[in-house]
Amino acid sequence: MSDSQYEPADAAPDEAALKRIAALRPEQLQAIDAVLMNACDGQWRKVASVVGRAMGGIPDRVPGIPDGFYAARVSGLVARGLLESQGDLSRMRYSEVRLAMKPAGSV
Repeated sequence: MSDSQYEPADAAPDEAALKRIAALRPEQLQAIDAVLMNACDGQWRKVASVVGRAMGGIPDRVPGIPDGFYAARVSGLVARGLLESQGDLSRMRYSEVRLAMKPAGSV
């Protein structure tokens, strides 16, 4: 049996949260991404832990932005090649990330 049979994917934000997310300014999104990156290092970390640390580490955090949004930002950082992942990124408790390792010989 796979883990997906035990726990569903992370919940999608509700309508009120979607409005708050849409109102985030580009500098707020950059700050979220920076805090998420700072919560990572070269060791594998559960995405739920990275998200929790990031949510607690944003000085001007906008209330009502759900943890699933932060987890989606982590997925975006993986897609951009800034983080590496293993596991199911749609379920933050079943996935891990770390800073992307540079290939040998890269500058």
